[in-house]
Amino acid sequence: MAGNSTDIRAAAPPGTSLHPDENGCDRTDDKSADQCADPKARAVRLLAEVLADVVGVEQVSADHHFFHDLGADSLVMARFCARVRKRADLPSVSMKDIYRHPTVGSLAAALTGPDAAAPAPAAPTAATGAATTDGTPTPGASTATVPPSGAPASASVSVPSGPASTEASGPVSGPASAGASAPAEAADVTRAADEGPARAGTRQYLLCGLLQFLFFLGYSYLTALAAVRGYEWISGASSLTDRYARSVLVGGIGFISLSVMPILAKWTLIGRFTPGRFPVWSLAYVRWWVVKTLIRTSPMRMFTASPLYVLYLRALGARIGRNVAIFSTHIPVCADLLTIGDGTVIRKDALFSCYRAHAGFIQTGPVTLGKDVVVGEQTVLDIGTSMGDASQLGHASALYAGQSVPARERRHGSPAEATTTDFRAVEAADCSTARKVCYSVGQLLALLLGWLPLTTAGVTLLLAAAPQLNVSLGSGASLFTGWTFWLGALIVSFVVFFGAMLAGLLLQGMVPRLLHLALKPDKVYPLYGFPYGLQRAIAFLTNRKFFPTLFGDSSAIVHYLRYIGYDLRRVVQTGSNFGIEVKHDNPFLSAVGSGTMVADGLSVINARFSNSSFSLSQASVGARSFLGNQVVYPSQARTGDNCLLATKVMVPIDGEVRENTGLLGSPPFAIPRTVLRDTRLSHLESSGALRRRLVAKNRHNAATAVLYLLARWFHVFVLTLLTLGVKTLYPVVGVPVITSAVVLSLVFSVCYFALLERAAAGFKAQKPLNCSIYDPSFWRHERFWKMASVEPTPFFNGTPFKNVVLRLLGARVGKRVFDDGSVFPERTMVTIGDDCTLNAGTVIQCHSQEDGAFKADRTTIGAGCTLGVGALVHYGVTMGDHVDLACDSFLMKGEYVPSYARWGGNPARQLPDPTPHPHTFAAARA
Repeated sequence: MAGNSTDIRAAAPPGTSLHPDENGCDRTDDKSADQCADPKARAVRLLAEVLADVVGVEQVSADHHFFHDLGADSLVMARFCARVRKRADLPSVSMKDIYRHPTVGSLAAALTGPDAAAPAPAAPTAATGAATTDGTPTPGASTATVPPSGAPASASVSVPSGPASTEASGPVSGPASAGASAPAEAADVTRAADEGPARAGTRQYLLCGLLQFLFFLGYSYLTALAAVRGYEWISGASSLTDRYARSVLVGGIGFISLSVMPILAKWTLIGRFTPGRFPVWSLAYVRWWVVKTLIRTSPMRMFTASPLYVLYLRALGARIGRNVAIFSTHIPVCADLLTIGDGTVIRKDALFSCYRAHAGFIQTGPVTLGKDVVVGEQTVLDIGTSMGDASQLGHASALYAGQSVPARERRHGSPAEATTTDFRAVEAADCSTARKVCYSVGQLLALLLGWLPLTTAGVTLLLAAAPQLNVSLGSGASLFTGWTFWLGALIVSFVVFFGAMLAGLLLQGMVPRLLHLALKPDKVYPLYGFPYGLQRAIAFLTNRKFFPTLFGDSSAIVHYLRYIGYDLRRVVQTGSNFGIEVKHDNPFLSAVGSGTMVADGLSVINARFSNSSFSLSQASVGARSFLGNQVVYPSQARTGDNCLLATKVMVPIDGEVRENTGLLGSPPFAIPRTVLRDTRLSHLESSGALRRRLVAKNRHNAATAVLYLLARWFHVFVLTLLTLGVKTLYPVVGVPVITSAVVLSLVFSVCYFALLERAAAGFKAQKPLNCSIYDPSFWRHERFWKMASVEPTPFFNGTPFKNVVLRLLGARVGKRVFDDGSVFPERTMVTIGDDCTLNAGTVIQCHSQEDGAFKADRTTIGAGCTLGVGALVHYGVTMGDHVDLACDSFLMKGEYVPSYARWGGNPARQLPDPTPHPHTFAAARA
């Protein structure tokens, strides 16, 4: 960023030496560095030269700390790593190496020491094979190496390089050979690299979009037809009792139909999923997309963490044993490839879809979990992964494609590695079949006899709210130009929007507080009982996204979170204590210390689950700390005061309490709590200007909240106009007017929220920022976040229309990009090359808030890149063409990834790739 060289030069101590004597070489004026035979001394000299050039100083000493003495930050050191990786005379360096060895001398020692070339330990890795005693994988076990936590730069542990893919003409392929030989796998990989990934032509790309649009029209028409017929039948009831009975019947038929339709479509269009692959945008992909869309929109998602949800997955083809509890709302699409043994628990936000998108293909593969397995929160299980009986995978961790966990062993990290930490967290309880049946029946009765009739009654009341509109169409155009029509729409929309907002706010403050009185912390309760129902209701009522979005990124969020139950009595107002995304299991057991700031994506885990029980515990974040994006914070966290928890960090739950330090990565390792360049706010605190800036920020944030409410209300107003217009025109036009209104509502919503987002950015591309959170530039960025918080893009995941919407929002998106569910908070700062593949849960985040400092910069993704499931790419990143970023990876700010590289991990570093590059084959043919 601008100003880095000046800052570093000022922070560097005077009189530093480029070639210190203690490293075995004299200064360059006494002895030529090339005559130095010591590998460590030579590495010191070369590393010091590169670092001096990057930080903008004349000389760098081997014993000066990168962060404390030189004042560098992670962005500067990422540039240093990129420079080193480009030099053939130096070993590759990752950001993890920088943090573990924060001086030139210690880094050179790690890169050239005896442990740097240590052989990888033998360990079983792939589901199809295990390592032999000499570390050579048996046939079927394709492996690569990455450094383990705490190991020197070149040390390695075995991780799979990915299962060999078999090409199939569609999502239903023949069974994969269980004992495929290593030469066959190598030949398949070589052939794929030689031919390159299949690229859909423009005609195939457009045909896919057309078929998807026709499916949407047909589905909307049938749904509207059924809804209208049901509404008309209910409206014809002669009494209140008759109306209720008809509402129950119509609601029950609708619920069953929407739940059964994905099952019928899956078995009709696909049959049984088997391992294989097929190109995106193909006809096989269209069939698969239809099934995926129906499964993901099924009302059975409401029954997550219920025995009914397990039955639903079995109906889709999953092989699931007894006493299994699944708390993740991410429904596996290729359910036939999912196997779960008895007594297993999968906790919330885990991703195990049994498919992934890679280099222009959809690849399907098995996910196999044995008996009594524990899968932690916010984990990713890639295709071809397996876990043995009684094994465990910790929170914020990932199993890469082909990785396996042996029976009774524990893993954590991304990619997962061995650990002794116990992630079970809560003892088992008696959970009988009768309890499950009663709970499931109670859920169905509450839905069919309560929620659905209430919803029907609400729709009826809304449609009858403006009786002056009940006139014939004979009045012609005057009907839509008369003041009664517009006044009716105005009144209905105003009552619906602001009335629902106030009612929801009152409900959040009263009902959960009463329900929590019946629950006791640290008491073990069996699942599917009355306490379990209370806890689920508390989590549902207090995790509504609208209010954190409204109050977040302002001083109001502190008052809101305190209102719903958070312990924030000692919090010091900063105006940015929390972002707009924060969730929890129980707000009454969540506490945050004084002076702590939290970025978006915090998930407080204060409910611990097994397959048969749960308990609630206090989760407390220490004082004077900072939590980055997408942090899972368990109640057992071993972090105290003054901690920096970096983005996507795995918060430790054992060992000593970490204080006055920073933690990065999964598994976590220590980093500096702060650096010289991020202490820019100290002058505000000492001069008293902080309070004046806070008052000004509060005024700006209040105006932003008002604009946000007005913008959301106007959207409801226009939708109300469309609804009332449909009500008037339906007697003449019929069901097609409803389908047309649905399409028109979708088009309007996309264009409207795109207009809001572009207006919030001043109708121009956003520029890199490096400022205080009390700078007006940051306040305007906060306004942009709030106006852009309504994401119109998820509806278009997996379709060519998403690229159109992203371009409308300002992103530079290339041709034929496949996007299965990525998120770009700053669209105008992102550039995506042609034929890229973006998986579900991918985040390209072009900003970072670190305590009171805010930074933003552009990110560029080259052509043909693949970003894995759940991966996060930070700001200032440049990825070359055809880069493969593994699932759940965190590519840190400022990184440069060369073309055809394979990276992975948290933080991401280069992984060995056995696939030859295209130029290799060209040379061989020559």
